[in-house]
Amino acid sequence: MPGWAGALGGLVAGGVALGVAQLVAGVTKPEAFPVVAVGNAVVDLTPAPLKEWAIRTFGESDKAALVGGVFVALVAVAAGIGALARRSAAVGRAGFAAVGLVGLAAVVTRPGAGLLDVAPVLVGVAAGMWTLEWLLRRAGARAEGGPARRTGEAGPLAGTAAAPPRPSDDVGAPAETEGSGRPAGIARSGETVVRAPQAGPAANPAANPEVRERAERPAVMRSSEDGRPVFNRRGLLVGAAGGVVAAGASAALGRMLSAGREAETARVAVSLPRPARAAGPLPAGVDFRIPGLSPFVTSNRDFYRVDTALLVPRVEPREWTLRIHGLVDRPVELTYADLLRRPLMEADVTLTCVSNEVGGPYVGNARWLGVRMADVLREAGIRSEADMLLSTSHDGWTCGTPVDVVMDGRNALFAIAMNGEPLPLDHGFPVRQVVPGLYGYVSATKWVVDIKVTRFDQDEAYWTPRGWAARAPIKTQSRIDVPRNGASVPPGRTKVAGVAWAQHTGIAAVEVRIDGGAWRQAALAEVPGPDTWRQWALDWDAAPGEHVIEVRATDAAGRTQPEQRTSPAPDGATGWHSVTVRVG
Repeated sequence: MPGWAGALGGLVAGGVALGVAQLVAGVTKPEAFPVVAVGNAVVDLTPAPLKEWAIRTFGESDKAALVGGVFVALVAVAAGIGALARRSAAVGRAGFAAVGLVGLAAVVTRPGAGLLDVAPVLVGVAAGMWTLEWLLRRAGARAEGGPARRTGEAGPLAGTAAAPPRPSDDVGAPAETEGSGRPAGIARSGETVVRAPQAGPAANPAANPEVRERAERPAVMRSSEDGRPVFNRRGLLVGAAGGVVAAGASAALGRMLSAGREAETARVAVSLPRPARAAGPLPAGVDFRIPGLSPFVTSNRDFYRVDTALLVPRVEPREWTLRIHGLVDRPVELTYADLLRRPLMEADVTLTCVSNEVGGPYVGNARWLGVRMADVLREAGIRSEADMLLSTSHDGWTCGTPVDVVMDGRNALFAIAMNGEPLPLDHGFPVRQVVPGLYGYVSATKWVVDIKVTRFDQDEAYWTPRGWAARAPIKTQSRIDVPRNGASVPPGRTKVAGVAWAQHTGIAAVEVRIDGGAWRQAALAEVPGPDTWRQWALDWDAAPGEHVIEVRATDAAGRTQPEQRTSPAPDGATGWHSVTVRVG
């Protein structure tokens, strides 16, 4: 086998080892990936003058250069191991074991290292050893200390008995191959030796156990006259291609898992600045605290999530930028650090998804911290003909927001925090949009990275060509939380309670009726402003039997919910919410 073949096998095996190690590290701890661990160890052991030279030479790319150097070194070592392992599998195992020991030493000496941190190195080394031996077997490497390894190729004797003698053959005389000048069955170099059929006992496998056993044995790999195996180029290249695919897939999945953990680590490490405009404490009486009633503030854990992301984008704040361009006088590009240095404000805002059915769960209220979108857009200088902000998330989803809504004075934010902590990954970390009064698909872009100032007649966002309205102000809605539909309640005084919302307009009244009777005014909780939902409650003297409870709300502009229910498409659901309960 040529030396390049062994080196190729070593390179592919090394790639598989690193890919598998990356995958295991993504599941356990990203810092335990051996390349990162070795790189950190190199940084710790490098003399100060050399570090200073690296910083001067590579600048902010010094870490990338270091990791690249580690990879180059591993490539060279893996190729050398593969070249040496052509003649002895033990050499390949020893080489991978030596590299693994270096990785283990780097991993276990990290501060805070645990027992599970050795898993990426151990599993990766085992995968590399197995891959190298598998590739060399496919290529035709001799088994250590034994004859040439068999392959799946069928030779002339594979699975067949010896051919019977031909009538023209003389007993005991060698048959001549036509035009060959040599006895039949004497092979050229590289061919399997096949002896000519002989008369007598040897010609009958049933009469000679040795011949029968040899006839039934799978053919060995093609070999030369001196017994050495012949190099199988195709077997090596096909196996190497499979190894490259496996290595790439493992590394990609591991990197994705690691990125998620790294982003979460970065999120937890964010120190939120104090807002220049704090929202202040919530007013007394904002929450009735009735069991089963949605609390005024929805916890981050319980906040609804509706988006198109199959996998939640994992964006590290140091890598995030926001670009504002298009119909502006001065394009703007902001980093996460730039955003944190700007004046921040808090705002209590309820978000609602357009796909929320009447009485549905896709609505929640939180206190957000961020930079006013209007302030940033004014710095960019929006041109008079612009009427749309086409925002794009990190995963490519787009959203079209009316310019006039964002610029009319409401608390539209580039939000960085939710209920006092950095945005959860699921809710847009590091930055998302929050615009009161619009359904989320036209306002609440998570993981926002780009805003093109444009026009509705020139651009379309993700959902518009799919049949949803281009502009979607939130419709006045109310919901019964207590009692639940189908519940059984005891007779007597019972609480009926729920929430109502009409963001950026506000709720003025909520009415309840039982079994189609007269409407009764419900008591309303306090609210900090017009951008949040509002709790409501009513005392009901429940009589035995089955009853239907209905609710409707009227917003501060005098608009009352219509009775007729409509589906969410194309611009939000309408209709009265009702529940049926049994008393007794």
